[in-house]
Amino acid sequence: MEQALKWEGKQAVQVNGVTVEQAWSVVSDFCNVHEWFPTVETCHRVEGTDGQTGLVRYCASNKIKDEETKWAKERLVEIDPVGRCLSYEVLENNVGFGSYVATVKVVPVDDGDESEGKICRIEWSFMSDPVDGWTKDNLESYVGFCLQHMADKMEMNL
Repeated sequence: MEQALKWEGKQAVQVNGVTVEQAWSVVSDFCNVHEWFPTVETCHRVEGTDGQTGLVRYCASNKIKDEETKWAKERLVEIDPVGRCLSYEVLENNVGFGSYVATVKVVPVDDGDESEGKICRIEWSFMSDPVDGWTKDNLESYVGFCLQHMADKMEMNL
């Protein structure tokens, strides 16, 4: 039997009025994703130390009608404060993910002196096994939707 190919995707969003340091403080707070993501109701540390590789978080979504709550346990596999980049993997879930690894990076945007450093871009790339009931485009669109929501909340609150 032929093995299915991995899905790879990348989304990016510009965040206006927010410095790279401010955006990184949000992205690097691994167990606070429920404050910034539209579909995550709760997120908390399961094991490990905040800001260190090996940290495991539990995330769960809002319950929709008669559906069971969607959840995932995810492990921080790399964090680079200097490069403002982190990677995590899904360990367990009831969403349908097999292997899933994502990398989120915050980068400055150079637009001359116009923004005085208050503009940045967040890039989110992933590699995943195909997910039952989804297409690669669905997953990429979902990542883009979450990223845009996160950027909008940053622009309003930071």
